[in-house]
Amino acid sequence: MIENKTYLFISDIHLGLQSRDLEKEKEKKLISFLHYAQNNCNELYIVGDLFDYWFEYKRVIQKGFFKTLSAITELAEKGVKIHYFIGNHDFLHRDFFEKEVGAVLYHDAVDVVLNGKRFYIGHGDGLVKNDTGYKILKLILRNKFLQRLYSAVHPDLGIKIASSTSKKSRGYTANKNYGTVDGLLETARSKIDSGFDYVLFGHSHQKTFEKYNNGIYVNLGSWLDNPCYGKFTNSFEIIDWK
Repeated sequence: MIENKTYLFISDIHLGLQSRDLEKEKEKKLISFLHYAQNNCNELYIVGDLFDYWFEYKRVIQKGFFKTLSAITELAEKGVKIHYFIGNHDFLHRDFFEKEVGAVLYHDAVDVVLNGKRFYIGHGDGLVKNDTGYKILKLILRNKFLQRLYSAVHPDLGIKIASSTSKKSRGYTANKNYGTVDGLLETARSKIDSGFDYVLFGHSHQKTFEKYNNGIYVNLGSWLDNPCYGKFTNSFEIIDWK
């Protein structure tokens, strides 16, 4: 009999968004979680927006959160497989996480079977209703030609602009009225109707665990107020990280 694996999931940590003191405390909690994961899971899914902004130059890595990068690398070296989903605050990833950290990078949602259950996993950006502005912005930010042009900007200025843009985006998102229809929930129900057992998103920062027909929709919330993680072995649960 094959023993089921244990999978852990986190999303929307947004390292770099808050004040220096809050970021230090948040990173300390994250690193303690990553150390916990070393002996308590087989695979870790980071479902987008680990950083509040990430723009990766060919030969330059942005300053800050070195301890987090080291802890993730150590986790991979211990044999835990790291899955990293590109979020809407990940402006540009090259090959740093794959070559230096040892993570598998995903630009889109995936259909994957975990312990015999079919999962649909993605960050969830672009699925929120009434958000045409972001969908247009996403096309611009993901445009390879425009990314190459932006790479010509000096890293000090480029990262400063990325940080400022990210904070403005967060303020816009927090104050926008998206209406009564939840596009993430709609998508999740549609995926469950098509045969998925679990649909897992981040992005909205609204922690959710909703049973629907024969499946479950999970949203991992965020680490801005109440850090938590998802755990799946035989069933799925969302657990607060203290």
